[in-house]
Amino acid sequence: MKSVQIIVGSMLGGTEYVAEACEEALSALNYSSTLHLTPDLNEIASKNQIWLVCTSTHGAGDYPDNFQQFVDQLTETTEDLTHTHVITIGLGDSNYDTFCHAAKNINKLLISKGCNEIQEPLLLDMSQDIDPEEAASDWITAQFDQLS
Repeated sequence: MKSVQIIVGSMLGGTEYVAEACEEALSALNYSSTLHLTPDLNEIASKNQIWLVCTSTHGAGDYPDNFQQFVDQLTETTEDLTHTHVITIGLGDSNYDTFCHAAKNINKLLISKGCNEIQEPLLLDMSQDIDPEEAASDWITAQFDQLS
């Protein structure tokens, strides 16, 4: 069974719901997954793994509090991440000029560290009348169907 590490950055819990919906979608596609609600780079498998990063943006384009340690560790690491594939989902509000900055920035950082991007990030606009769990789940299903 293929393995996915789901790395979550959330302030109010909405992104956790999106990550859990993705976890269910991945399970239906026969992927095993591990949910990291307080991500620590030292505890996340990277070799031949897929990292699904789900994060909201807080304040003026900032990372959520629970996610900052992971970002700092990733910034400082010298670990070889060339065997790690990444796919990112961002949640934000397009009424702000920092719409999904955390997702965009973490995706750039991951690529700069050698990760292989599976697909450009999905940016969910919470100012629209959408069901973010359903939108993310459908998108993940489509992306991972193509990988199979």
